[in-house]
Amino acid sequence: MESKNQTDTVVFILLGLSEDPEMQNTIFGLFLSMYLVTVLGNLLIILAIMSDSHLHTPMYFFLCNLSFTDISFISTTIPMMLLNIQKQSKTISYTGCLTQVCYALVFVGLENFLLAAMAYDHYVAICHPLRYTVIMNPRLCVLLILFSLSISIMDALLHSLMVLRLSFHTCLDPPLLL
Repeated sequence: MESKNQTDTVVFILLGLSEDPEMQNTIFGLFLSMYLVTVLGNLLIILAIMSDSHLHTPMYFFLCNLSFTDISFISTTIPMMLLNIQKQSKTISYTGCLTQVCYALVFVGLENFLLAAMAYDHYVAICHPLRYTVIMNPRLCVLLILFSLSISIMDALLHSLMVLRLSFHTCLDPPLLL
């Protein structure tokens, strides 16, 4: 028996949050405002850290990367969702879905590893304050970011490749929702 993906499905049907046309505009506005607040807030954090030379420390370096990761994570799903709400489209292609899942997994994993790197930074600052600048040098900070990124990419690819092995079959009758 050959082990390959037997996917017959070209698109997935998204059920959405509400079928009510009046609620669609409310949902669109709510998600658009949350998206804009998140992106603008994180951009302000990044700009504040880059503009003040006193904030060029390992803690703020990790915070800047965490803000960028947060912008990237929310930008993998929300813009497509907003577009689908505006177009009143309830489908997403198999490739598009798998791509979104892979990127979301990369950025979620990266965010978790960055939080772990920030915890290590705090540990060194508290437990070894006299050797902090020697231990947390810029080279180590960049290596921690690169290590976090590579591990999260490998993890996301592993999960995405495991999903490729699943088979999805078309259903002629839509599911009965009670």
